[in-house]
Amino acid sequence: MNKILEALTLGREEMKKYVIAYLFLFPFLLTVALFWIKPLLDTVYLSFCEAKYTFSNMKFVGLRNYEWMISKDIYVPNVFKVTVMYVGTVIIINAFYSFLIAFITTYYIKREVIGVALRMLWLIPRILPTIVYAILWLWLIDPEMGPINLMMKALGLKPPLSWLIQRPYSWILMIVVNGFVGASWGMIIYSAAIKSIPTDIINAAKIDGATEFQIMRYIYVPLLKWPILFVTAWQTLSLLSSYGEILAIWGDFGTARAGDVVTWALYSYYKAFSINDYGYASALAMILVVIGIALTFIYFRIFGFKRLVQPSRVEV
Repeated sequence: MNKILEALTLGREEMKKYVIAYLFLFPFLLTVALFWIKPLLDTVYLSFCEAKYTFSNMKFVGLRNYEWMISKDIYVPNVFKVTVMYVGTVIIINAFYSFLIAFITTYYIKREVIGVALRMLWLIPRILPTIVYAILWLWLIDPEMGPINLMMKALGLKPPLSWLIQRPYSWILMIVVNGFVGASWGMIIYSAAIKSIPTDIINAAKIDGATEFQIMRYIYVPLLKWPILFVTAWQTLSLLSSYGEILAIWGDFGTARAGDVVTWALYSYYKAFSINDYGYASALAMILVVIGIALTFIYFRIFGFKRLVQPSRVEV
């Protein structure tokens, strides 16, 4: 009888702990439900509806929006191609070039002050407001007094008449503009992760004769799989849904289409807020959600997510 009473008492204490924990979590869970889950469910429902100009005359049309997207929308194939090119190239800059920057400024540069100063300079594109960042780039590529065009002329190269509408310069501009922003964010994650690795491991490798490249390849990269997975997955999802810098620099959908820089997210934005076709825009957005989830699972597979979450074992 005493054992039963003790068990009930312990059960109440454990339950009390869980109740207190969930009470503290409640504001966060409520925020997620209101501002993430509900909009997602609304978007799912809207993607199966016809809703133009207003939601008052919204009606359910089933898969019509998706059928139109696949078979009749003449812009979708090119938008998909541009999105694949954009995400595929920028993710290399964001996920891997940022790793090199972090490795150089954290490992190779021994003076902490210099390394921190270089990382702070690289953070400038990230901390600038999007519109200020866009104006800066518009000045850099100005046909008459832009430093980039003046530098190309000094080197004997012919600058483009317009970086915004002349390919492949418009593609290069789109990739570089977004690459600078994303790489600065990844650099912070990698720098913190590199500093967390014990120096004893590095010193032991150097004593054994390991080169700098071998240290990076066989020590840093395996130990940084978690940060690499996080940065790659997060930046992929961010790139799939980003259009702010493109819209700010190109100004409107017409100029962006002339420069062939219309991504899937920008096309969805245009359909929603310029054409006011909310149902079709929601269907376009849902395709991004599905692609994002699929790519996340692919990353889990590539990086060996099951092995990463397994508890470490010490052989005795």
